[in-house]
Amino acid sequence: MLCVVFTGCSRAPEATVPATVGAGATLRGQITVFAASSLSDAFEALGTAFMAAHPEAVVTFNFANSAQLAAQINEGAPADVFASANATQMRVAVEGGRLNDNDQRLFIRNNLVVITPYDNPAKVMELAELAQPGLRLILADPVAPIGQHSLDFLDQASAQPAFGADFRERVLANVVSYEDSARIVLAKIVLGEGDAAIVFTTDAAAEAEKVQSIPIPDELNVFANYLIAPVADSRNLALAEAFVAFARTAEGQAILADHGFLPLE
Repeated sequence: MLCVVFTGCSRAPEATVPATVGAGATLRGQITVFAASSLSDAFEALGTAFMAAHPEAVVTFNFANSAQLAAQINEGAPADVFASANATQMRVAVEGGRLNDNDQRLFIRNNLVVITPYDNPAKVMELAELAQPGLRLILADPVAPIGQHSLDFLDQASAQPAFGADFRERVLANVVSYEDSARIVLAKIVLGEGDAAIVFTTDAAAEAEKVQSIPIPDELNVFANYLIAPVADSRNLALAEAFVAFARTAEGQAILADHGFLPLE
């Protein structure tokens, strides 16, 4: 769904760009940013700040899981910027021909957390309890970055004696549904339709008063690199490039960090 907001190979982290994006030039017109659903709240704030700096510009957003967005772009959807929650879907979009490989940039990072409803009816207190029989676990579909990252976490935990080699198998036996995105997974936990789930840390932070979080140690966690790039055939390439650059300025990074993302070093 297109939401109007107000009127591959991954690269090593690079220094944030100067805060003078678009200085000396009047940027005007409209762009549509296709962004991973986990970026929803942060990008709404980012868009507000960008439009405040460029009053004649209008930014709209289309939020969905990165695989869906890459497919839409490759089918010719009118996108100007793509922000993906992993390198895989950015690569899909690049190979589709509408994005240039050299234009993609790492701009933020995220990691995983286990959540439960706030009242935690299943009394899940430790990661190992994700495998307890009868637990109602909700995960994202593996086609979405958060879904694949969740499986990667389970693989890493299964390699540890404390969890056991069959940990992934036992946990997946508890899955009652696979959803399209982390935001849908989060909503189902808030509504009490599951006992536990794995989402991005930023998603849990967005509903901190409605869910409880169980941290995943760094040695087991999966750190997601988010990439952003302008669409080469954008109807307003100058504005698209300015938005991409703004996400990597000190101001843009501070906005993203305020929403729980891990900024560039």
